[in-house]
Amino acid sequence: MKIDGAVALVTGGAQGLGLAIARRLADEGAIVVVADRNADALALLPEGLEGVSMDVTDPVQVKAAVAGVVERHSRLDILVNNAGVIFSEPFVNLMNPAGMMHDYGRFRASLTVNLDSVFIVTAAVVEHMVKRRTKGAIVNISSISAQGNEGQTAYSAAKAGVNAMTVTWAKELGRWGIRSNAVAPGFIGTDSTRQALNEAVLKHIQSNTPLRRLGEADEVAQAVIALVENDFINGTVLDVNGGLTI
Repeated sequence: MKIDGAVALVTGGAQGLGLAIARRLADEGAIVVVADRNADALALLPEGLEGVSMDVTDPVQVKAAVAGVVERHSRLDILVNNAGVIFSEPFVNLMNPAGMMHDYGRFRASLTVNLDSVFIVTAAVVEHMVKRRTKGAIVNISSISAQGNEGQTAYSAAKAGVNAMTVTWAKELGRWGIRSNAVAPGFIGTDSTRQALNEAVLKHIQSNTPLRRLGEADEVAQAVIALVENDFINGTVLDVNGGLTI
């Protein structure tokens, strides 16, 4: 797909990894709409990025926001499902006898924001793509945790689900020329990663990564660009983790 002139929607794109992806798409010439629920972050978007307030877990709100994007720009070519929240909680916590097992409410909440949201937004976007015969590209931001990460039952389950949906959609939507792929970052040096993991854990991760460092947000953005541009990549989950899993 030619990115120059394409219309792209990036969820959770007002800061961190999402902002890096949005900026890279804009640098390649795309018209980029950033969807986020953080009004303060949307107000600080760099020039050239269009912001729209949207809660990715609310189907009614998402459908209306996506329709608004299509109305303003006549089409929607690229969707990057980046919105999500890193969540960690041990399945068994012996230090908390009163609540020893992983809380089900927090499990469901993590799946809602990290898995359900991808379904909700993609359904709204694909409806317009199919109706308008748009040969679109969907890129879901997964995670190395999809392979199962200690202390992240809910987050790992959500990202594994994202990978499964990615492949399923590649099979179903390919007949309309809509490709579905995912990028599975390892540990990226973003604020959200540093908030979720303490310094000792981060040092351990770096020592076990062949490249001996955390990734950079722009390296993930480069991977997104590659998946959008190559029209014969479909149903792929691209690892971007510095070799941590080899």
